[in-house]
Amino acid sequence: MGAGGDDTTAAGKGVGAMEVSSSTTTSPGAAPPPAPSVLRSVLLSYAYVGIWISLSFSVIVYNKYILDPKMYGWPFPISLTMIHMGFCASLAAALVRVLRVVDVPSSPPMTPRLYAASVVPIGALYALSLWFSNSAYIYLSVSFIQMLKALMPVAVYSLAVALRTDAFRRASMLNMLGISAGVAVAAYGEARFDAFGVTLQLAAVAAEATRLVLIQILLTSRGLKLNPITSLYYIAPCCLAFLTVPWYAVELPRLRAAAAASPGGQLPRPDVFVFGTNSLCAFALNLAVFLLVGKTSALTMNVAGVVKDWLLIAFSWTVIKDTVTPVNLVGYGIAFLGVAYYNHAKLQGLKAKEAERKQAAAVPKTDDDEEAGARLLPDNKDAAAGDAASGHKN
Repeated sequence: MGAGGDDTTAAGKGVGAMEVSSSTTTSPGAAPPPAPSVLRSVLLSYAYVGIWISLSFSVIVYNKYILDPKMYGWPFPISLTMIHMGFCASLAAALVRVLRVVDVPSSPPMTPRLYAASVVPIGALYALSLWFSNSAYIYLSVSFIQMLKALMPVAVYSLAVALRTDAFRRASMLNMLGISAGVAVAAYGEARFDAFGVTLQLAAVAAEATRLVLIQILLTSRGLKLNPITSLYYIAPCCLAFLTVPWYAVELPRLRAAAAASPGGQLPRPDVFVFGTNSLCAFALNLAVFLLVGKTSALTMNVAGVVKDWLLIAFSWTVIKDTVTPVNLVGYGIAFLGVAYYNHAKLQGLKAKEAERKQAAAVPKTDDDEEAGARLLPDNKDAAAGDAASGHKN
């Protein structure tokens, strides 16, 4: 956790901390107490991390509960995803157009041409990612899905190299091979291995990795910056429209068959409370991402995601009673070390860039203790957004 916050220095926090500490007198030989503003920032950072882990954990477990035939028993992942997108699109529109909590981007403005060229491809990939990932919960355990998600850095880096948005480095590729080998060992030891479920999850990882790389190519490179609320405002309606195609071809016949088999001949109706609270959790998760990345960094979210994955594996094993074998744990342990090294390399790269930026700007450095606390809140949001390409949403 702590490593994820050492990447960059917050805007104004380093200077503010230096001003506070310069006016504080301490006894000789005693370490100066941290500045109140820095301490408050550190506590808030950990609070944002806790909120994000809790909401992400809740959404994953909630989706599993709804989709698993042995639990709530609603095995219609496209319908569930469409409910999520409809709810998020409506609430995002209310926040943007009615309450005006956030402003739509104006530089550059979102024109129909820009929307078709940039947002539509991302919306299509988002629809595929959500469809495949939610479908996998029907066939695979929560713990095994988290292990497979460790392949996300591998997919993102490979696509980035192929599309020339990142440079090929032998050390990075060896790291990716190590992560892949760990996931392969975990899959070999999976007690409830389902080839179709694994295919769905791998397809979800591929679609999400492609979406994240395209965000950098189609949005970030054009200067279009979207926070999670404006992202949902633009992408959720497009995603909903794309989901209607597989819903009509794949899920509507199943819904009709379920209706024909039911005593009343009616389509299965989702419980308003269950699906409403589930959709609200999904939307709240996007707000938590906004807080976490906006107030700390995307690298912090990646490190927190590793903690969340271990918690989910423990929850799946102890509460849901999914089988987690020793081979599972050994394989995921290998993948975990690879992901940890990947995050460490990212951190070192960000620190090197920050050092270069400081040297170029000739900004006086703060004391080590104050700077270590201030780095939890980076001012380089573009660098943080780039690190999001190595993470995953849920």
